Amino acid sequence: MRSSYKEGDVIFLLKDITGLVKPQSTEEREKEIQAGRHYCEMLPIEYVPTQKYMEVYRETLEHYARPTALAVGALADKIIKEKGEHVVLVSLARAGTPIGILLKRYLWKKYRLQAPHYSISIIRGRGIDDNAIKFLLEQYQPKDLLFVDGWIGKGAILGELKKDVAFYPGVSSELAVLADPANVTKLCGTHQDILIPSSCLNCTVSGLVSRTFLRKDIIGENDFHGAAYYGELEDADLSYDFIHAIEREFVIQKENNEGAIEGTKDHNPGLEEVKKIAMEFGVSDINLVKPGIGETTRVLLRRVPWKVLVRPDCRNDKSLAHILRLAEEKNVPVACYPLKNYKCCGIIKKLADA
Repeated sequence: MRSSYKEGDVIFLLKDITGLVKPQSTEEREKEIQAGRHYCEMLPIEYVPTQKYMEVYRETLEHYARPTALAVGALADKIIKEKGEHVVLVSLARAGTPIGILLKRYLWKKYRLQAPHYSISIIRGRGIDDNAIKFLLEQYQPKDLLFVDGWIGKGAILGELKKDVAFYPGVSSELAVLADPANVTKLCGTHQDILIPSSCLNCTVSGLVSRTFLRKDIIGENDFHGAAYYGELEDADLSYDFIHAIEREFVIQKENNEGAIEGTKDHNPGLEEVKKIAMEFGVSDINLVKPGIGETTRVLLRRVPWKVLVRPDCRNDKSLAHILRLAEEKNVPVACYPLKNYKCCGIIKKLADA
């Protein structure tokens, strides 16, 4: 799979389906999704940011490069403690890919460790790419594989991972992320709902790669899951601009003062809060409730949003500036709501005519 990333940073275990699938508008896709079609069978027309939105993105990158870099460092230190120096980074395309690259670069800068880094597909409701896992297990020990993503919303992908990885003895279902406001994984940079600037954009900060795709007429039994390359957006590509901005803020401490790694919680406070929100707002499908900065951003960029909830004390939080800008552009109501685990939450519109 081609991308705008260098092969030394990441190898995509994906089938290149560029030109084989016609991208659809957000409205078309939303109607089909709510009518029962799976999102992985379609590709979106990528959102083209307005000039004002790009100004907000640059401001968020300037303000949140350091917190993101600190989360990368904290997570990398935990990874070394947990997995040792034979770790193989397996990022989940596509939000996990730039995070995997940052971890790879931090591990080299601090530990002089050249960790292999691959990016593979996992799809909610369809599972992980078994062909990609088999490929990796032909080359590496099961215990060395570590899955990486950008953040955790309510933990749906983590649940998918636990279910699928059970079929591969020795492979851990632990998910390493920069931000885990749901408090469900021990391998995280922070449990705070921080803004990771890459969540503000789509393919132009992810190597110009689409979200992953799975449909029987195009993806064969022995193929990797698919993705398309948006070559027409090369002039707008900010993938390395983002990597370099975070990398410049790396803090390499000689001594690792990180405490003991806390265990994963048995219950999921994030999911409990999502269920409460769904009940209060009359949403029958909790998959339409997307908590946290990263997931709320995705709702506004990729789906048809109904409402954005913001914690009252975060109304003027700079980390939500891009969300408020998108909501304004798309005429989406923003309401204050007493969130506990998150700064904000996006709710997808239930289409009556779906």
